[in-house]
Amino acid sequence: MDWITLESIEGWNEALDRSGKMPLVVFKHSTRCSVSRMALKLTEQRWDLPSDVQPFLLDLLNFREVSQAIATDLRVEHQSPQLILVSGGKALYHANHSAIDPEELKAYL
Repeated sequence: MDWITLESIEGWNEALDRSGKMPLVVFKHSTRCSVSRMALKLTEQRWDLPSDVQPFLLDLLNFREVSQAIATDLRVEHQSPQLILVSGGKALYHANHSAIDPEELKAYL
């Protein structure tokens, strides 16, 4: 799987706009957290979503303002790690910590 990195508010706004045409998944990752590393690895191993679902990866420690914009725009409380499915500019599903499993997203696609 090829992550698209989110590194700016502009990049997030473009992704959010594109979610009107195709769903996207955002993984909020803390590079200092072992739980986040395990959740990221699990997500990568179990990723079996349709090819039109775009996966975005956000490094929370370096891009906190992007994380806050995501939380505000989607009205989803910030967590770390966190997996969010977005379609039509809205969060359809989100999970955090040990509840993260990309298989769960399939029910919303």
